[in-house]
Amino acid sequence: MHQSGDIVKKLAEQGYRLTPQRMMTISAIEKSDGHISAEEIYAQVITKYPQVNISTVYRTLELLKKLGLVTETDFGEGRVRYHPAGKGHHHHLVCQDCGAIIDLGEAVLAPLKNDLLREYGFSADLRHLAIFGRCVNCNK
Repeated sequence: MHQSGDIVKKLAEQGYRLTPQRMMTISAIEKSDGHISAEEIYAQVITKYPQVNISTVYRTLELLKKLGLVTETDFGEGRVRYHPAGKGHHHHLVCQDCGAIIDLGEAVLAPLKNDLLREYGFSADLRHLAIFGRCVNCNK
């Protein structure tokens, strides 16, 4: 399972520089209880490095995503949120009325993935998905 510092270790192993700005970005992601946006990460980074531009955070996030170290999920709020890939894959049910986010285990979508492969020969990448609809409270 995920250990603190996994992302830093993997970056170092692949020869990437561990700049203070990258370290702060990674720290914000790893310490987040849930999913964190680039803007939320930036707000943390500038407290220690006020000269840093938000584009530095975006570039770091793109690198981490490209290397498969973070997952990116669009919760439909106009921005994407990030999550350490090492914390496991899970999915989300997002209520379009009240904004509630309910975690959905990966096993729930396993039959869909298997059906897509069997019926269409399509190997779906269902690592981190948001499904939009209405929660039980808003359906009343």
